[in-house]
Amino acid sequence: MNKIALVLLLFFWVAIASAQDLNGEVIINAEQTGQSNLSVFKTLQRSLSEFINQTSWNDRKYSNHERINYSVFINISKFENDSFTGTIQVQSSRPVFGSNMITPIFNFNDEQFSFNYREFEPLTYSQNAYSSNLVSVISFYVYTILGLDADTFQQEGGTPYYEEANRIVTTAQQSNTNGWRGTDGNRSRYRLNADLLSNSFSDYRTTLYQYHRLGLDVMHKDPAAGKKAIAKSIQNLRSMNDSRPNSLLMRVFFDSKAQEIEQIFGGGPSVPITDLVDTLNRIAPMYAENWRKIQF
Repeated sequence: MNKIALVLLLFFWVAIASAQDLNGEVIINAEQTGQSNLSVFKTLQRSLSEFINQTSWNDRKYSNHERINYSVFINISKFENDSFTGTIQVQSSRPVFGSNMITPIFNFNDEQFSFNYREFEPLTYSQNAYSSNLVSVISFYVYTILGLDADTFQQEGGTPYYEEANRIVTTAQQSNTNGWRGTDGNRSRYRLNADLLSNSFSDYRTTLYQYHRLGLDVMHKDPAAGKKAIAKSIQNLRSMNDSRPNSLLMRVFFDSKAQEIEQIFGGGPSVPITDLVDTLNRIAPMYAENWRKIQF
């Protein structure tokens, strides 16, 4: 290989590496279809992983250790010709400053997932055009992940990403597929995005920042102070729950955080937790078993 070609190859590799914002995997399970050995499922899995990991989703440049970790689990229940129906579960996490700990940020199961796909079909996201429901759903969750991650580092830092996700919602409504409209239920993509952008749920985003940046990220140097900040951040959710009970965002938060909260307050330096446990039982009673394991 001559020197010019080598330089061009290295330049291309660096450009690709610097463009990657997310790091993770896509797993597709097609056992319910009875056709799980078809190559189209493996091709789709590989194409989606490349689409997410190799697309530059924003202008920020991430080093390898800063890239956001994610997992996408797609369960295909029905497959016929180019038509797929199933569910998609999306998870994301980020590292905790000063430790080897990884903290979960997002854990969401979307049961309104259907799309058309031809094997080897290119997947490309365009901000101003609708290409397919598959691209729209995946891109929507990428920007939601980016927004939630940004909210954990800066107060309401995720707004630009939620606004981009909102553009996807608006554009995808022309597809007439489920999940994009206000009439599609309380666990739709529409509802998730609308609540993240609503002032009525600003306490949720405040909690994300305080819980992670003021709580978890300081525990390496002052565990007691970190735990107190986390407890205080959770108290913010109580007023939100009083005005908007049984909200989607409350469920999203505790689907991600219940086990972690149990672990944080189940040991280590003692801090006052009576009010915390009372709040947890009030706003997230479905996780009462976790809260019983928190030591007074």
